[in-house]
Amino acid sequence: MIKGITWIRPVASAEFDRLVSFFSALGFAPGRSWDQPAERPGVASRGRPFLAPMGNLELIDGEPPTLKTHLLVEVTELDAVHEVTRRWLKKHGAEDRIAAVEETHWKSRLFTVEPVPGFTVAFWQWSDPLRSRAVALEGDLSAEGMRFAIVVARWNTVITERLLTGALDALLRSGARRDQIEIARVPGSWEIPVAAQKLAETGAFDAVIALGCLLRGETAHYEAIYNEVARGIGQSQQETGVPHSFGVLTCETLEQALDRAGLKGGNKGFEAAAAAIEMVSLQRKIAAKTKAGAGA
Repeated sequence: MIKGITWIRPVASAEFDRLVSFFSALGFAPGRSWDQPAERPGVASRGRPFLAPMGNLELIDGEPPTLKTHLLVEVTELDAVHEVTRRWLKKHGAEDRIAAVEETHWKSRLFTVEPVPGFTVAFWQWSDPLRSRAVALEGDLSAEGMRFAIVVARWNTVITERLLTGALDALLRSGARRDQIEIARVPGSWEIPVAAQKLAETGAFDAVIALGCLLRGETAHYEAIYNEVARGIGQSQQETGVPHSFGVLTCETLEQALDRAGLKGGNKGFEAAAAAIEMVSLQRKIAAKTKAGAGA
């Protein structure tokens, strides 16, 4: 019947917004915030919950860890969290309130930080990277020996050519050969699904990468096209069993599309190709595991 644990820490009004900024910068998921208006002078209050995938209350019998806080946050990339925290403190003129990452006697790495005076948080990670992770099948990012088809729309070519460049970059960097990559150009995103399915049905390719760009404009045409393109690509993947990666941008403006095609927000063509490589690798591992199980 237990649903969750909430740790409540009252803070002064002057510290409230700063702590909200700190935990937001670290990527905590925001909970449902609340603001209680003052029913009488001086008693208004507000709350900003922050959520994590797991939580627990831990009781210790014996010598406790030598920490300055009871608030411990487990992370998977401690060094990255330390760097984000350091940058946040520098921005707020408090670089001296973060400790270096240290090894603990309980086989972990840890650092403490004091985002506001009197409020200390410890971030930690197991020294053994597999200890807190479930053993799982995962694809590798090696494209050696894999064959790919890329379906790219000509409509909004200033964007789609950038996506194509990003996809080719990812494939070739990962070990694919140029003669194992087939590029098929179609008039627009609407035509992507049928070309993708025809290519997948040949059996000549391990994965299909779909690249296109839809801009909203001033009519409902955008929604109609996007829904059918997404449905068609998904249907082709399900019917053929060949992984299809989705690199069709759906943006409000040309500026947003340029940002996602390599200008500011990474290149979605590169990301789509990386996803295709990983899915081919995963499928091969599943097939090998199934074959080994059948022969046992």
